[in-house]
Amino acid sequence: MIRGSPDILNEFFTALRYGQTGSTGLETMTSGGAAVDRLREYLRQLPVPTRAQLITELERKVLRGEDLGGGEVIIEELRRLFRESRQTAPRYGMAARLFYDALLPFTVDDHPSRPHPGRIARASLDPLWTWIKRDLLPDDANIFVEAANAALLANNDAQAKALARAFQDKVAAALGNISAGHVDDKGSRRPLAQAGTIRAEDDVRNLTRILSMRDELEQFAEHLPGYIANFSDIRLEQTRSLILSAASKNPDITLYAMLVVMRRLAAPWQLIRLAPRNARGIITGHGPFAAAVSIVMLDLARLADELRHDLHAGGVATIGLLQAIHDAARGLRVELDPGDSTTNRELAGLRTQVSAMLQSGIESLPGRVRRLLRPRPSSEIRPSSTLDEAEVAETEALMGLVSACRQFAGELALNEMTLRAFSEVQQYLDSSTGTLLDGLRQANPNDRTFRQSQAEAAVRFCRKAFGQDYAAMLTKAAEVAASQERPPVPQTQPQPTRI
Repeated sequence: MIRGSPDILNEFFTALRYGQTGSTGLETMTSGGAAVDRLREYLRQLPVPTRAQLITELERKVLRGEDLGGGEVIIEELRRLFRESRQTAPRYGMAARLFYDALLPFTVDDHPSRPHPGRIARASLDPLWTWIKRDLLPDDANIFVEAANAALLANNDAQAKALARAFQDKVAAALGNISAGHVDDKGSRRPLAQAGTIRAEDDVRNLTRILSMRDELEQFAEHLPGYIANFSDIRLEQTRSLILSAASKNPDITLYAMLVVMRRLAAPWQLIRLAPRNARGIITGHGPFAAAVSIVMLDLARLADELRHDLHAGGVATIGLLQAIHDAARGLRVELDPGDSTTNRELAGLRTQVSAMLQSGIESLPGRVRRLLRPRPSSEIRPSSTLDEAEVAETEALMGLVSACRQFAGELALNEMTLRAFSEVQQYLDSSTGTLLDGLRQANPNDRTFRQSQAEAAVRFCRKAFGQDYAAMLTKAAEVAASQERPPVPQTQPQPTRI
């Protein structure tokens, strides 16, 4: 494991190349889905302080113009891990990231084509930055970049932040002139078209408002708890009052204040509790907090797309992602008025999509386990071969997902399918492990490694299906079976010809 030291980058790249990742180099690790999955798993094992130090050192090298090959991929993967754990990663690096610090609560990891009220897709930040430097304020941008980089290299974070705030103010003023129509109609459309994002008008409007209300939003955020475990009762009313107080000075702040709140919630879907209700407690869809419904529904659609992407990439969705989707779907079903046919149909559609995504994986599990653990005659086994480790790992992860789906099956309409698949796997493991141990006990030198790999895979699967105790007993049984080596088969010697 990497230690905190001045040579952290040398240690990290050495680890990437020689052993801990199973890769032969950084370029290999950062190309292809499976390689990136291995890289992500390796980074996930690093202690949080080491991840933070690694980001700082990588960004320092990028800032100096050094070529790190796949270094940007590593930076992005590290930041993804920080976001998943709801922790804040340090931001040493480049001027653009310093400029965008104020936008962090309002960025979203989604395709830029999907609308998110008040938020900007992370993929749109680079085109917007290019547009600001090239077309909006080229001279001011160049001055800012040079001065900010110099401050960062000198470890003068306070000066770098002051420079960023000053440049943010200039950008907000310039964007305000475009939005206010201080150029003719044709010229007003041209700058927006040059922004280079799919939703340029929305992105520029959000960027303008966020930068213009930067100080107000920071003051609002200071009055919120850092973490809101349960958004209800007194906490809900206090938050509503805080937003209304800020909106009394600037009505535009309401949407963005809700997004600040959403980032602090343990369950982001609970933002819907801000939505206005009538005397019977039914969400009306009108009033200053009406956007809460669309914010939450679009975020649930984003989670569903993230699940789809993970499954299509050949991986298995994290249990945390599935948990978030399940909790949001259940919470929204309870909070929404049954008479709100539009939103309820949208929610039902999302639940159906998630169920369909998981169905093929769940139904394939018994067949995958049988294919890997099927007893084979020696004639079908190549000498010294083993099971494909990647396939074993994927099947093991899928078993974990199917096991987790048993908790979520009711909400996602997966009950019967999940129970049937998991029961089939348990029955197969229970009936086949004895045969696998017999095969290992009687194995000859040519097929021993393959039968050993089958026994090891069975232990991993049984750990998911029956628990650690059962897996431990099976491990001991496999060790005993492996130790009873079969004597080599004597070779028949040709008989000498008698004359």
